Amino acid sequence: MSRPDLAEPAPPGTHLFTAELWLPRPRAEVFPFFGDAANLEAITPPWVRFGVLTPQPIIMAPGTLIDYQLRIHGLPLRWQTEIVVWEPPFRFMDEQRRGPYRLWRHWHTFEEQDGGTLCRDRVEYRVPGGALVNWLFVRHDVARIFRYRQQKLAERFPAIGGTVAKVSPAATGF
Repeated sequence: MSRPDLAEPAPPGTHLFTAELWLPRPRAEVFPFFGDAANLEAITPPWVRFGVLTPQPIIMAPGTLIDYQLRIHGLPLRWQTEIVVWEPPFRFMDEQRRGPYRLWRHWHTFEEQDGGTLCRDRVEYRVPGGALVNWLFVRHDVARIFRYRQQKLAERFPAIGGTVAKVSPAATGF
């Protein structure tokens, strides 16, 4: 399965969110953090009340299913994703199998760049209620969650020798 470019449009009827974050640490240090599903709890905002339900340790590989609990606007939900692509330390992709979206496909890529790691996210998603529900609620929520995530990642991977994490303009996603 090929990875679409961040700038490539989403398929018809699908919404697209993209984000980039440069971290001043080597990919060999950054990728394993993302490859441990338990770390999602540390980079997800507290208002989501996110928790990984699948027993630890989770062995990441194509076909791995991971179950979560969370709250969206106060409503408790269960979510299950499947690791569809697993190519350490370069990329992986997860897709929702059960949850609040009609489609959730999330590419994570990691490139060595300027002595650090460029982390890219591309999320293609569909929501019940279509474009109106996305515009009123979902796109704002997704962007807010990713902003929080980028802040926590910058704290988790602090500067070495004066360089700091850099969020690209793509982090707005829309």
